[in-house]
Amino acid sequence: MTNTTTNTTTNTTTSTVNSTKTKLNTLQGAGLGLRRAMLPELLAMDSTAVDFLECAPDNWIDVGGAYGNQLMSLAEQYPLSCHGLSLSLGGPAPLDRDLLKRTRQFLDRHQVPLFSEHLSYCSDEAQLYDLLPLPFTDEAVLHVAARIREVQDQLMRRIAVENISYYAAPFQALAEIDFLNAVVREADCDLLLDINNLYVNSVNHNYDASAYLAAVPADKVVCIHVAGHYDEAPDLKIDTHGAAVKTDVWQLLQQAYQRFGAVPTVLERDFNFPPLAELLTEVSHVRHLQQREASYG
Repeated sequence: MTNTTTNTTTNTTTSTVNSTKTKLNTLQGAGLGLRRAMLPELLAMDSTAVDFLECAPDNWIDVGGAYGNQLMSLAEQYPLSCHGLSLSLGGPAPLDRDLLKRTRQFLDRHQVPLFSEHLSYCSDEAQLYDLLPLPFTDEAVLHVAARIREVQDQLMRRIAVENISYYAAPFQALAEIDFLNAVVREADCDLLLDINNLYVNSVNHNYDASAYLAAVPADKVVCIHVAGHYDEAPDLKIDTHGAAVKTDVWQLLQQAYQRFGAVPTVLERDFNFPPLAELLTEVSHVRHLQQREASYG
């Protein structure tokens, strides 16, 4: 991949970002992914059922009317974290400055303490509507890290990048975990660790998920995702976000808490929505694992 972004970030610029960014990550506990189809139930649920909600700002920027009012109502009741979909951090095309500007306005308006994006690309002259993996190379590390620094400059806050699930792997000169760590180090950003993605990749690409966890820099993990997947075959798992979290992923989450502490954790569900009570039972299990780790710690 050709590095099309010139690294103009200086120590002065980085200091400015660090000193003027919004408040540090104040999220805690167990959160739930906010989806438009869930709005009526979310608005009616007990306010103690979740500790925070996570939304994709791409789907809410400039949304007004009834939906906008409902989002505002939820944002007044719960802290919001934001998980971006469209910045295409690893893409070849220039970053979308207009989207960055509107994203920053959204984050500021709702006082969002944490913004994350996928360590992937999803556009090249047009939106590809998929999260595609990057080649695990030193050149790609420099390319995506420069773009992450630019995003942090434009948003005036640190961001977290998420490890994605992938199936057809591009060229790999580095192991997946070594690539991830190199990007986080080079970009000076944080990490949103997706436990389901880690599990799915470990099966599909035949590596040890526990060894991966042991190599993750603990001081960089600011949030965790859990979700369900589809068992296509014993050696093929599909990351769907359309089912309940499976036992192996719960066990891996427990290992993550043992290593990183009770990091704020979001339950994601994108379709096949069950009654909200079923999702809240999973959120409650996240809390249980967090509390157990806190008591042991």
